[in-house]
Amino acid sequence: MMITSSSNEKIKQIIQLNTKARARRDTGCFVAEGYKLFCETPVSLRRAVYVTESFAGEHPDIAAQASVQTVSDPVFRKMCDTRTPQGILTVAAMPQWEQRDLLGDGKRSVPLVLVLENLQDPGNVGTIIRTAEGAGVTGIVIGSETADIFGPKVIRATMGSVFRMPVIRTADLGGMLDFLKENGVNSYASHLSGSVPYTEPDYTKGTALLIGNEGKGLSRELTGQADYRIRIPMEGSVESLNAAVAASVMMYEVHRQRTAV
Repeated sequence: MMITSSSNEKIKQIIQLNTKARARRDTGCFVAEGYKLFCETPVSLRRAVYVTESFAGEHPDIAAQASVQTVSDPVFRKMCDTRTPQGILTVAAMPQWEQRDLLGDGKRSVPLVLVLENLQDPGNVGTIIRTAEGAGVTGIVIGSETADIFGPKVIRATMGSVFRMPVIRTADLGGMLDFLKENGVNSYASHLSGSVPYTEPDYTKGTALLIGNEGKGLSRELTGQADYRIRIPMEGSVESLNAAVAASVMMYEVHRQRTAV
């Protein structure tokens, strides 16, 4: 039976998942909008799928699945965070990762970890997660004040990488750096006062790249705990790069060194 009322309890829950981080934490679930994210969501993590009547008509194979519920177009628009919904929405369980997952498999990969402190822009965080997968990052650590990675804007920007990239949220970034150091991972703080250009260090061994808040950068405490301070040279009057751009530049320098013939 098609859902036609926005007062339906399932619809109310989805709206809560889209708008409130606490609802996501309490249920361990989040919303992934669109066809691509439906395809990217592992079947084991799919908890429910909602489609519009028109989408169901165009994709009868999906609509026929037991977990799929049809919703009227007006109600579906209220369920979605986007202005132009694609007609399919997945409620997914959050992937679960352990601290050791940050280090990779220990055989084929050398650890490359990103540490994000207090990043606020969801687009930046999502872009970093997606780029990290492409650059061969083994895991990401995020501070407790960083944007919720399961918020709708972050999820869209990851384009599915959130299901494959180990991400650990912690209130103790310093303790996480200690864990990484104990496992042979050197930490490099991206900082305006860094005296070493980002291309100079040897990143072929265990590496952690520290990225700070969009406006304030890294805290003094976390910067002080890093093994090295590095900088990206700037021309003209530019003082710093967008956090996602800076992270991407450094990730791909590590990738370049590790894949150089």
